[in-house]
Amino acid sequence: MAKNLALKSARAAKDLSQQELADRVGVARQTVNAIEKGEYNPSVRLCISICRALGKTLNDLFWEDESNAE
Repeated sequence: MAKNLALKSARAAKDLSQQELADRVGVARQTVNAIEKGEYNPSVRLCISICRALGKTLNDLFWEDESNAE
């Protein structure tokens, strides 16, 4: 699984730390870190919560472009 650079970028654009985003969506900071590193595949519910917190769509943050897929 690739690193989720879109998530990291969107979080940084909102000037949120991993802890602040985690607090907003109700998970541990380590969960946000693992998602960004591509080590954890979040549930659809968590993906939606993250998108709402960052003002992004599922496509913006979690859709893997087939042309970039490994």
